[in-house]
Amino acid sequence: MSGSTTVAGPATALTVPFTGARAGRAPLTWGQRAIWHAIGRTAPNDHYFNLGRILPLADRGAPVDEARLAVAVAALLDRHEALRTRLVLDEDGEPGQLLAAAGEIAVEVRDEPDPARADRAAEELLAGLTGRRFDYAGEWPVRFGAVRCGGRITHAVFALCHLASDGHGAEVLVRDLRLLVRRGSAGRPVDVTPYDLAHRQHGPAGRRRGAAALARWEADLRRMPPTMFPEPVAEPRAPRFWTGRLVSAALPRAVDALAAVHRVSGSTVLLAAAAALVAADRGHPSAAVMPIAGNRAAADHRDLVGTLSQDALVVLDLPVDLDGGAVFTDLLPAAWRAALAGYRAAAYDPVEWDALLARIARERGTEVHPYCCFNDMRLVERPLSAAELPTAQELAGLRRRTVLDFPATQELVACRYCLHLTGDDSALTVTLTADTAHLPPAAIHAHLRAIEEVVVASAAGAPPRIAALPGLLGRFADDRCADDRCADRRSADHRGAAS
Repeated sequence: MSGSTTVAGPATALTVPFTGARAGRAPLTWGQRAIWHAIGRTAPNDHYFNLGRILPLADRGAPVDEARLAVAVAALLDRHEALRTRLVLDEDGEPGQLLAAAGEIAVEVRDEPDPARADRAAEELLAGLTGRRFDYAGEWPVRFGAVRCGGRITHAVFALCHLASDGHGAEVLVRDLRLLVRRGSAGRPVDVTPYDLAHRQHGPAGRRRGAAALARWEADLRRMPPTMFPEPVAEPRAPRFWTGRLVSAALPRAVDALAAVHRVSGSTVLLAAAAALVAADRGHPSAAVMPIAGNRAAADHRDLVGTLSQDALVVLDLPVDLDGGAVFTDLLPAAWRAALAGYRAAAYDPVEWDALLARIARERGTEVHPYCCFNDMRLVERPLSAAELPTAQELAGLRRRTVLDFPATQELVACRYCLHLTGDDSALTVTLTADTAHLPPAAIHAHLRAIEEVVVASAAGAPPRIAALPGLLGRFADDRCADDRCADRRSADHRGAAS
């Protein structure tokens, strides 16, 4: 960042009219229903679910001015119906979606006099756009911004309501907006929209598919532990939910190596590590984890901007280990099978899902819900060849660069353990947002450090014994880094921020 004392100029509003091919009203899709339920459980802190992206525009191509950006934004709203769809409630309060054929939207243009601060200005603008909750019925589900420097648009910025899109859809919007700005076209029209999908899911074929998925859920809900963190173990902090973050250059290399050797996905490796540690934390014989499923296997879903992602349920049984000799990598084949089964059953009507959970709770005499979530937001996995497998020495060197901190706290999250994965080949960022009554700060960091230890040690040829995982968590918690030194490093400006 430049040392200049110049500050960003005032923002101006650029009004962009848009039109689309059709209008109409439809039920919410299953994915929209799922996120609407989560929003209701999290409000008024539901800005937690907002998605944001920054598109640099000064890095290549012809200069972009306001007029060119406005044309691209209008074309983006024409192309993707989700961006011009708002929530609507019927007379009974049942939510649906209302697609508009025309309207106008504002783009907040922020002038930045210092070119060296343009990137930072875009980040600040993004924080402002994503940091407040959407008016779901009265506001378009996307907010646009732009940074202008010397009369040139250097960055386009947008915030998305999660009712309109999931993370994959956000990446589609970044791609399409870049193409529309640079070439004036994003290619052939999108095959399926949320409007179409809603009618399909609520039709006879959709209901049959949803019933089959929930039958799989029912079988697992009957045999899993009722929840993974059943009893509080500490007084909750204020704010109650803390986000721990581990940034590791060793993890992506280790994950890719284990995936290649054991012929599973990298996501399965990380899911298995998290699940085994969650089970070890409370002494469960199996782990019940709810990963977020993208539900984009169908070809006509690849370019759909909408909320397709829903919770899956993966129940991973730990081996009966009488002699204590089972090691972490022994779990990977079973984790792969359990993950595939769970992801196949991840598209269903959330209203019927709620009814299922209520029925299972009555039958078992207790609430049944894992309250343990896993969200791998990486979009691409690159398989390694045998020649690319890392050595133990390489992994040890990379691990010395690991960073651990607490970037955020907040008052309310509708879960007790929420693990998020982002990053690329150079580093993997693992964040754990947890209820401090069930996972105090020291335990949050212990889980993060233990995930790295389990995966990296396994890739280096020394997979930890499953029976040793409780002790591993205890050792990492006892060093008090998470509770004292790391907690003191939290900067005040992050308090209350979303993860």
